[in-house]
Amino acid sequence: MATNFTQELYEIGPMAYPLKMISNEVAENMLGWNIPEEHQDLVHEHWRNFPAVSKYWHYCLALIHTILVITSLTGNGIVIWIFGTSKSLRSASNMFVINLAVFDLMMMLEMPMLVVNSFYQRLVGYQLGCDIYGVFGSLSGIGGAITNAVIAFDRYKTISSPLDGRINTVQASLLIAFTWFWALPFTILPATRIWGRFVPEGFLTTCSFDYFTDDQDTKVFVACIFVWSYCIPMSLICYFYSQLFGAVRLHERMLQEQAKKMNVKSLASNKEDASRSVEIRIAKVAFTIFFLFVCAWTPYAFVAMTGAFGDRGLLTPVATMVPAVCCKVVSCIDPWVYAINHPRYRAELQKRLPWMGVREQDPDSVSNTTSVATTQSQAPTEA
Repeated sequence: MATNFTQELYEIGPMAYPLKMISNEVAENMLGWNIPEEHQDLVHEHWRNFPAVSKYWHYCLALIHTILVITSLTGNGIVIWIFGTSKSLRSASNMFVINLAVFDLMMMLEMPMLVVNSFYQRLVGYQLGCDIYGVFGSLSGIGGAITNAVIAFDRYKTISSPLDGRINTVQASLLIAFTWFWALPFTILPATRIWGRFVPEGFLTTCSFDYFTDDQDTKVFVACIFVWSYCIPMSLICYFYSQLFGAVRLHERMLQEQAKKMNVKSLASNKEDASRSVEIRIAKVAFTIFFLFVCAWTPYAFVAMTGAFGDRGLLTPVATMVPAVCCKVVSCIDPWVYAINHPRYRAELQKRLPWMGVREQDPDSVSNTTSVATTQSQAPTEA
């Protein structure tokens, strides 16, 4: 629009030169002004209605993501290192934690690209750069979401059926392969433009799938990816953790009833405090996982659905950058939620990285001490 107006001013003559200066100033202060003409089709008309973002916003965003890169690389790297090299942590269940850390590290690969884009104040690489950014984001985001659901399933199976419900290594490998296949469709389809596409959003330094194009094909795509990457994982997480809580409560009731029949206070080796602390611990971890998932992906889901079906006036550049930051922040702390609650992991941290100040007794020695204490307490009763 600004280009056509400027061309008309050229045709009018030199008397219109002041107006031409004003038109150039307006064009150069609107979002997308620094993108070459041959790549202007990347920028949706919605973003051209907003003034260009100050360079200090870009620098601030670059600083935030530099910190997130360091945090993600450190946290997820330590998780993969310790879980992958410690014999005491080599279990089928812990393979899912490593898989989640790999997805979160993949999301970290986006962040250096955003830092570079922020200093250029535009998308470096244009369509190719946008596709690479979108592939990393889609694969890591959808993969991480479904991995959270798989972890919920694993914990439900392990706790509700500790003897015959544990997942073995082969089953865990198949489930991990499933998480990667689950993330592929809505990564490949927009990357190859078979269905949907990746476009710049917000400050025009990040990319996501197109939710602004006003046609039926885009609306159906947005609805499908919303169900696939948000609704289904969310439903699975809620279902498995609700079943887990039910199994824990049922187990506690059975123990209490059996204790009454045997005329003892409790059947737990360390009395009622042990079972209560386990239930509280499971509840805290499950709620934290659910809360983080909601915090990470609900803003993104809201933006996408609003862009496709709602009031687009709500979607300002700053408002649409919030979901991107939320997802990346959660990817930095995601592995710690699972790992820091694992006593063997904490024990390994204490041994390998004592400077972190983690204090945890060796779980094996604790269990042995508990068994000895239980045996000693039962001996006088048997005598």
